[in-house]
Amino acid sequence: MRRPVIGISSSYFVDNASHGTFNRHSLTAAYSIGVEKAGGTPIILPFLPNSVDGYLEIVDGLIISGGSDFDPALFGDTEVHPATYDITPDRDEAEIRLVRGAKERGIPVLGICRGIQAIAVALGGTLIQDVPTQFSAEIGHRQHEHGIEPSEPGHAVTITPGTQVAGIYGDRPVGVNSFHHQAVKDAPEDFIVSATSDDGLIEAIESTGPCFMIGLQWHPEIMFEAHEEHLGPFVALVEAAKSAKLVSA
Repeated sequence: MRRPVIGISSSYFVDNASHGTFNRHSLTAAYSIGVEKAGGTPIILPFLPNSVDGYLEIVDGLIISGGSDFDPALFGDTEVHPATYDITPDRDEAEIRLVRGAKERGIPVLGICRGIQAIAVALGGTLIQDVPTQFSAEIGHRQHEHGIEPSEPGHAVTITPGTQVAGIYGDRPVGVNSFHHQAVKDAPEDFIVSATSDDGLIEAIESTGPCFMIGLQWHPEIMFEAHEEHLGPFVALVEAAKSAKLVSA
């Protein structure tokens, strides 16, 4: 059987090159490397809403990657917090369609950082627009502002026993990195919280339904080279994609 094809949503990047300015669909290389190391074949998905159905025809699994903030109107907020930045409507729409379409088709999904937020927004959950001003400043969730290297833990999370995330990491506290100011406020219906930080912030959610759908607020792709346990989410996604292929075959 061929390796599962894992589609990875892209970010927006304005490249001010010497020969001109170009709008690019971009992706940190570590996502693709993580998929390949886990036994999958990575492909990068531009955020083109009208192409989402085509993407869902060819992928066996999805990663919704990190990036900038969602439009607060999509989760019911009537005002935009001053810290909310770089809203990209086409990306919002494409990723919402990807999550909903994957759920309908039984395609496994791993959401990373913005990706956990995409899962929440797409399926009826809500977000905190700015953690330090609307939730708690107890923990520095933007570790780069505190001089902590991206591949090193910024804080620990407590894993909920018996969850799929516990199956990946174990029940012990896990050191994770942290580069966000938004977070999940309310998980969608039929989801459970599978990890929290010491300040009570939601750090991971997962579906209780038949389809593999896990969201992580941290960036395992940046950590797995130095901390091999963080390759686990990629392995779990690829294995879920293999199982989903066998069921649909």
